[in-house]
Amino acid sequence: MASSERSALLTYRLCGGSAEEERGRERGRAAAAPRKLPTFLGVVVPTLLSMFSVVLFLRLGFVVGHAGLYQALAMFAVAYFIIGMTVLSVCAIATNGALDAGGAYYMISRALGPEFGGSIGIMFFLANVCGSALYVLGLVEAVVDSFGIPPGQEAGTGVHVLPQSYWFELLYGTVLLALCLLVCLVGASIYAKATFLIFLIVAAVLGTILVSFFATRPLKVPIRLPDGNGTETDNGSFTGFSLSTLRDNLGGKYDVDYTTGQMMSFSSVFAVMFNGCTGIMAGSNMSGDLKRPSYSIPRGTISAVLFTYLVYNLLAFLMCATCNRTLLQKDYGFLRDISIFPPLVTVGIYAATLSAAMSNLIGASRILYALARDDLFGQALALAKKTSASGNPVMAVILSWLVVQLVLFSGKLNTIASVVTIFFLLVYATVNLACLALEWASAPNFRPTFRYFSWHTCLLGIAGCCVMMFLISPVSASASLGFLLVLLLALHYLSPSSTWGYISQALIFHQVRKYLLMLDVRKDHVKFWRPQMLLMVQNPRGSARLIDFVNDLKKSGLYVLGHVELQDLDMLPSDPLQPQQDSWLSLVDKLNVKAFVSLTLAPSVRHGVRQLLFTSGLGGMRPNTLVLGFYDDEAPQDGLARHPAFTSAREEVPLGFPPLRAAATPKLLSAREYVGIVADALKMLRNVLLARQLESLDKAWELRRAASPPPTIHVWPVNLLRPDSARYADTCSLFLLQMACVLNMARAWRRARLRLFLCVEAGTMPHAKEEKLRQLLKDLRIQAQIQLVPWDAITRLHWQTCQGPSGGPAEEEEEEEGVVNFPTNTTQVSDEYVRAANKLVLEQSPAPAVRFLYLPRPPADTSLYPLYLHQLELLTRGLGPTVLVHGVSAVTSTQL
Repeated sequence: MASSERSALLTYRLCGGSAEEERGRERGRAAAAPRKLPTFLGVVVPTLLSMFSVVLFLRLGFVVGHAGLYQALAMFAVAYFIIGMTVLSVCAIATNGALDAGGAYYMISRALGPEFGGSIGIMFFLANVCGSALYVLGLVEAVVDSFGIPPGQEAGTGVHVLPQSYWFELLYGTVLLALCLLVCLVGASIYAKATFLIFLIVAAVLGTILVSFFATRPLKVPIRLPDGNGTETDNGSFTGFSLSTLRDNLGGKYDVDYTTGQMMSFSSVFAVMFNGCTGIMAGSNMSGDLKRPSYSIPRGTISAVLFTYLVYNLLAFLMCATCNRTLLQKDYGFLRDISIFPPLVTVGIYAATLSAAMSNLIGASRILYALARDDLFGQALALAKKTSASGNPVMAVILSWLVVQLVLFSGKLNTIASVVTIFFLLVYATVNLACLALEWASAPNFRPTFRYFSWHTCLLGIAGCCVMMFLISPVSASASLGFLLVLLLALHYLSPSSTWGYISQALIFHQVRKYLLMLDVRKDHVKFWRPQMLLMVQNPRGSARLIDFVNDLKKSGLYVLGHVELQDLDMLPSDPLQPQQDSWLSLVDKLNVKAFVSLTLAPSVRHGVRQLLFTSGLGGMRPNTLVLGFYDDEAPQDGLARHPAFTSAREEVPLGFPPLRAAATPKLLSAREYVGIVADALKMLRNVLLARQLESLDKAWELRRAASPPPTIHVWPVNLLRPDSARYADTCSLFLLQMACVLNMARAWRRARLRLFLCVEAGTMPHAKEEKLRQLLKDLRIQAQIQLVPWDAITRLHWQTCQGPSGGPAEEEEEEEGVVNFPTNTTQVSDEYVRAANKLVLEQSPAPAVRFLYLPRPPADTSLYPLYLHQLELLTRGLGPTVLVHGVSAVTSTQL
């Protein structure tokens, strides 16, 4: 009996396919290696070898002996149900397009993206490496059991001449592994051609075993059992076909495993049995060499799975009907003892084990080569890209051999058996996940020719693999999942982008479309209002800090960067905006803002802004606030050239944006058109923000400076250009206050303090106004310091220059919530008054990081637009970073 027969938890698997997949892994040499394998040689043979391996000869009796016939049949049904669901997913993915090198790694990476693909590829590589080490150790123990010096003897007799110890067995394993390495380096093609011969040997052994159940007469089989002092002997019985023997073996009778000393249970025996049911990826790994992959993979894989299922059930019944429980439980090599030709069984065990070891080594090297070729791990795997003149990835083979050699130092099969099984189950679960994601994403190009699957089968496959992982070893399963998560995170942050396509994007699109349809604007409520910004940018070079500032102001709302290109599509051969799109998206990435990009062609800027206000967004996600830079005569400064994201020496000219307009160059936008844009937005019930000198705002310096005093945000919620209608609780004032509060809530601005300025006149009970405003802030849950500002001198200037038709004050035009009013007397304010108001704002110290001021509506008379803009320029001159705000939306709520 081979001592490999004495490890109940041994996992036998031939994964990674035969060496013929090597040719399919060399895409550049496809013409030199034409596809020529039929279904039987390319899929059925490697899958049968993978699933049978040596477990058929050494562990089936162990399973039946402990579990009994009924439970063994139930185990087969459950195990094959799990792998059957995975087979359906494999067939679906394999028939949805051309497959390349890497097997499961290629399927998962091209379906789920580089993060999942790379992490699962590493685990698939480790599974093949550990599997190769398992088979080498199993072969060593089989050889030592046949030719080793028995325990307790100093010298061998007959064929028992090999010393037994940890170091000697490590030496034997190293020699056998070197033989596998030699074949993989020099004769991989020879091994590929010998695959069919190995299959014939295994088939002959199987046929001999089936005949032996009928031809062998009843006999007693002596069993040598190890104990603490040497060995002891027991006897098993081969009774031939006996109804009594069958009855005795129908039920389960779990006992202590004599090789490990562990008490067996349904789960532990099931774990051993399940190892003989895996290896279903061998056929799909051969896709590069198949004549018709989409035809061969589903038919060949399913045929092999059904055949192995029938064979396992047939052998289980024959064993229960002819062998007593002692023989089944304590003699793992009893098939050789009852065989009509025992040497053939031994040859079959050796051939299957050696071929499995070489196949796993070849499979590991091909996966490593595929990972290196995809550059997911950068220079870490660069060495594995090197190939021989014939295209054999020799360095990947050598690196895989070194890792297998390290695993051999474990010396014991059971040390790594459960880990190997967990790794393979993780791979199978992820294949099901890939198929499930493709099905749920409903991508039009997911059209597999194999249609016998659904999302239900994918979910069942995932659940089955996960349950099996934790049933076999909860500790190993948890550790493997943790390792997988670490790899996923590392690849997510470190790996370069790929052109394979990301299933996550398809799933996100599918879900976003569904939720956009559910986002009903009729159900909007002021409690859940949030700013949704459209920032118009003429040239990002002069607007880098403004883009960053508005990103802080959006409060998780929609943020769109808009740009108008003044061209006529009728006069152009193609759309000029498409080449610019990548530059704008790269800008968003480098500035690290959460924004969309919307570009348009128009004959004028005003028409372009109208287009964007009408068309930007979808459903309930549409811009409700327009943000513009201020219109003045200041020469634009290149903010991108000074921005940390664009100061790399490698990038002298950031992205592909044109140079900024020179100071003497005329503007593309007139003052009248600029004010017309503001008026258009208000007519369309969009809030408007005008940002002046935001490029001078050094946010990093403002927020890093000493904590005492902290940076401040000054808020003036009164129309300084209309002192005769000064109100603090109209829609616009409350909107202005809300925007200042939103900025203060942003993570980068939480240290800042709000200062709210209350302009008061003598004799107007300022303390009553202050108390009323303080109560309003309390109701709105806004923390702000209120500062009283006397402005009698300022208003006196207004009354001197602004009289109504009857000699009294101009009639106050109240602005009710939701009503569009265009004041007719704004222009009656004198420049002297505006300069005084500007001085009043400027005198409030200390200087804030940013100011929020009330933006009055443009006049109804369009001829007064230039004067209106002139007054805004006077009001904000020298104030530093300033935001003029006009709101038409009710955005504050005192309700829960």
